[in-house]
Amino acid sequence: MKILVCTDGSEKSIKAVRKAAFISEHLDEVSVTLIHAYYLDTAIMSPHANGYVTGEILQHIDGEKKAEGEKILEEAARIFEEKNIKVNKVLVKGHPSTTIVEAAAKGNFDLVVIGSRGLGGLKKMLLGSVSNAVAQEAESTVMIVK
Repeated sequence: MKILVCTDGSEKSIKAVRKAAFISEHLDEVSVTLIHAYYLDTAIMSPHANGYVTGEILQHIDGEKKAEGEKILEEAARIFEEKNIKVNKVLVKGHPSTTIVEAAAKGNFDLVVIGSRGLGGLKKMLLGSVSNAVAQEAESTVMIVK
């Protein structure tokens, strides 16, 4: 079984990672891929009081988001490693729901495991519900963990 596990470092996401690890340890043949999609909000490129955000600043923000994503993937991988389950880690730049759905299709995953709610608040309003979009658009079976 091929399982794609989505993580953003939130509490619900960690619960989803733990549930996927539990399922994985009970399967004879399993391939697990952890995915974290980070989003560089292009709204910050809009004009503001000081002009436009420069390319240098965008590169800095992108680097910070990438480093944060790598840390999130490492923390999730440890949960699987405690159970002696090897994982692949994928860090992608793009809107989370779109990149997760594309990765699930491209990787021909049997199951996508995702938390019911991630960052929440204003970011949730701006991005919409990632878990809902993945459940609606992915061709794979999707497990949403509360």
